[in-house]
Amino acid sequence: MSKFILSAFADEYSSDFDKQLEGLQKNGITHIELRGVNGKNILDLDENELAEVKRKLDDKGIKISAIGSPLGKIDIVDPFEEHLDKTRRCVDIANYLGTPNIRMFSFYIKDGDYEGHRDEVMRRLTAMCDVADKGGVLLCHENEKGIYGDTVERCLDILNTLGGRIKCIFDPANFIQCGIETYPYAFGQLKDKIYYMHIKDADENDSIVPAGAGVGKIADILRELRERDEIMLTLEPHLTVFEGLAALEDGEKTKHAYNFSSTEEAFDTGAEALKNIICGL
Repeated sequence: MSKFILSAFADEYSSDFDKQLEGLQKNGITHIELRGVNGKNILDLDENELAEVKRKLDDKGIKISAIGSPLGKIDIVDPFEEHLDKTRRCVDIANYLGTPNIRMFSFYIKDGDYEGHRDEVMRRLTAMCDVADKGGVLLCHENEKGIYGDTVERCLDILNTLGGRIKCIFDPANFIQCGIETYPYAFGQLKDKIYYMHIKDADENDSIVPAGAGVGKIADILRELRERDEIMLTLEPHLTVFEGLAALEDGEKTKHAYNFSSTEEAFDTGAEALKNIICGL
């Protein structure tokens, strides 16, 4: 049976980093995918702030599964050189904090001409991979609505074209919001390439719900992933509005089917739902 290693975007519990660590420990989650720290994006922290983050993680015994970077979340026609500098900065941060993984995306295609921009997408991703390879870290691509890699076919195009230099993060809710069946279709096509998962579910109306309450068939997916020795599951519940959510949405508001009194309650509900699925496998 697979060993499921639990991680989370703890900035959905609280923007305050100390409270993030408390939320992880309260829910028995051993890893964190670092994205927002005290209201700042991870890439915007200075050296002193990064040192404090590292100290606090070490003190609590919490490991970093990945840097939850915004790399690749610009339009494909936007200037690239500054973004490549951000890639270099992110690689430095990953090495300093001791994680080999950087979550990233494959550029918004706002004019809808996916085929016309394909070569530029691959050129940019190749340049980012060159930076990551030099720094000894892995770029991990998340499927998301509106970016080049939003469909199964284009995710495979990225993964096959880059020849393993970019790893696959499987996000069920993001496929649902693109009108794509997660299981068996998307999972069946990507199963052998999945590096780790984001645990996020959605219902028939594209509203985000706790894992297992939507049509993402997360239990079916995890049942098949048990064949592996171990795999990282990163909780990204998105069950309520949290600080920094607007910056992630690119103008399209996340729909929520449940109401919660606080971000902490929403996060706890998401964590409990995931653990209930694992216990029921």
